[in-house]
Amino acid sequence: MRKILSIKVPEGAVEYCLNLWKEHPFRFVLSKKRLSKLGDYRYDPRDQSHTVTVNSDLNPYQFLITYIHEVAHRVVHKPRSRQLPHGAQWKSKFQELILPMLNPSIFPDDILRVLAKHMKNPKASTAADPKLVKVLAQYDSNTMQLPTLESVIIGEEFYLRKRKFRKLEVKRTRALCLDLTNNRRYLISQIAEISPIHKEDAPRAKKIVLVKKLGKANSTPNNQINLFE
Repeated sequence: MRKILSIKVPEGAVEYCLNLWKEHPFRFVLSKKRLSKLGDYRYDPRDQSHTVTVNSDLNPYQFLITYIHEVAHRVVHKPRSRQLPHGAQWKSKFQELILPMLNPSIFPDDILRVLAKHMKNPKASTAADPKLVKVLAQYDSNTMQLPTLESVIIGEEFYLRKRKFRKLEVKRTRALCLDLTNNRRYLISQIAEISPIHKEDAPRAKKIVLVKKLGKANSTPNNQINLFE
């Protein structure tokens, strides 16, 4: 465990993360890149085991935040409890566990300022905080990043997970988009990485359908594509 942490988290956080694991034992798994989540926590009632997974491709600062996020789930978990996964108990514990890490010896100043503000009321995912996502992304080793949905103008089409969408409307940190295959609407995070469609590939005969008309045509409520947990 020490060997893994020494590679994945900032040097000053290794001992702290190791002690969390010793105090609250769990099976730790490095996962390959997942589009739907950065990490997760699972409890198996059959053998009463706890498992924490974190994506192996994360930069050290995102890895540390995700690791503590999932350990907080491990600490507050109670079998057969009806507590909300990201409710008050989890928020309080997440704040408590990450507090010792909120210092310049662990995080660069630009991340620290945004992260400290984020932790006043932590959300279920860092993806729900565009400012935090952007500042963390600056430390990714992969410089060949795809454009995000934020760069797509209203009415333009794009690909996401091999599905073709049209951007209809912006709703704060998410965008209302039309799936051109099933004609259903989805709320998608503005920081989702997308593949743009070149103008020469775009259909010529179709017009942009108004959201109100789509609402009448579809009895199904808006869906939401969550890219991270």
